[in-house]
Amino acid sequence: MSTLKIGIVEDEVIIADHIADILVKLGYEVAEPSASYAEAIEMIEVEMPDLLLLDIQLKGKRDGVDLAMKIKDEYNLPVIFLTANADAATVQRAKKANPASYLIKPFTKEDLYTAIEICMHNAAAIQPLKKVEENKPLATNTLFIKDGKLFKKVKFSDIQYLESEHVYVKVHTVSQTFLVRTSLQEYLEKFDANHFFRVHRGYAVNLDLIQKVNGDNVIINDIRLPVGKSYRQQLLD
Repeated sequence: MSTLKIGIVEDEVIIADHIADILVKLGYEVAEPSASYAEAIEMIEVEMPDLLLLDIQLKGKRDGVDLAMKIKDEYNLPVIFLTANADAATVQRAKKANPASYLIKPFTKEDLYTAIEICMHNAAAIQPLKKVEENKPLATNTLFIKDGKLFKKVKFSDIQYLESEHVYVKVHTVSQTFLVRTSLQEYLEKFDANHFFRVHRGYAVNLDLIQKVNGDNVIINDIRLPVGKSYRQQLLD
């Protein structure tokens, strides 16, 4: 389990360092800042951030909008634009890249945090960064779950089971339990059906972590969970 990793693309070193300091204080992991289109592509490939803070006015032939368009076409990565130029032409051009948000400089710590949180909320379950291949869907093996003021990245392999509790779902990982406001059925749609299986109207389990199973129970890491009659035969099959 790890916290959100954020990449910064900003050609003013002082500003980039200031943003990085703010992000660290907010509890995020920060990739090494980049100052140009080429550096940013290398950073994305090597660091694989979960979110990118991108200055529109980058020096060189290709600016932040050019970079955002490439990211839109080739990577599964949300972008928050940063700019001191809020003129109509810039906004219209930037909109074509479908950014997650748009922050006008100077912005506050609170502005930055809010933009990131809204971005992650709208993304719901951001998939891991990966080059998009023609006619091939992106693989998914992580999701983000809100924990206090932050969103934590949780690997599917760390989730032991899901438990329905009224209008919430308890996500039980190997080290922590999260509470998410949703239905169990809706939440199961985020997972690969070959690895997560509903065994009861109140429980779904990670099939890879089952230690023992019979007609009445499954045991995961010595935790005994009930198997409902309507789910029993399919589970045994």
